[in-house]
Amino acid sequence: MKTGNFVILALFVPVLLCQAQDNKLADQAVSPPAANSQSTATYVIGASDVLTVTVWKEPSFSGTLLVRPDGMVSVPLLGDIQASGLTPLQLADQLATRLKKYIQDPNVSVVISQIHSKVIYMLGEVGKKGPIEMTPGMKLLEAISSAGGLTDYANSKKIYILRDEAGKRQNIPVHYKQALKGDSALNLALKPGDTIVVP
Repeated sequence: MKTGNFVILALFVPVLLCQAQDNKLADQAVSPPAANSQSTATYVIGASDVLTVTVWKEPSFSGTLLVRPDGMVSVPLLGDIQASGLTPLQLADQLATRLKKYIQDPNVSVVISQIHSKVIYMLGEVGKKGPIEMTPGMKLLEAISSAGGLTDYANSKKIYILRDEAGKRQNIPVHYKQALKGDSALNLALKPGDTIVVP
């Protein structure tokens, strides 16, 4: 290869590299928000969740908050604020509105740092008894699988779900074997606080 070709190559390689870098930055700028931000937008805060509240340029109002069993959080100067039942965006709006008394145009963000409100409980003849972290849309078979499945002594015909709704306790029978065979109607959707009992 001639010296002139090397000179031309030496001139064009940096240009090409810069162009590739600019394209990469442009792609990043227009990329959609992460899936996590979507789930944060729709997630409903519950008791025992841990929240990280950030008020821009105001460290005294920022920090980590535990949602109490009554659904409230305690914020300096603002006192107790209802958090349970709201999305992080709704809570951030409420905090911003209340902080306007003390800060001009407050910029507030709320992030879920730990989820503890969405649990179900496993009792009886399963591999792992106790609370299980609930995933979005969790169903009966998924929960039993997360608990290590049924033991050899389990009576699969008498499994039931205990559910508290509107102050009343429901006893929902489970048709485990039919659900296993693929009857999706019997693979019941679970709700936070459900207890699956496997005799």
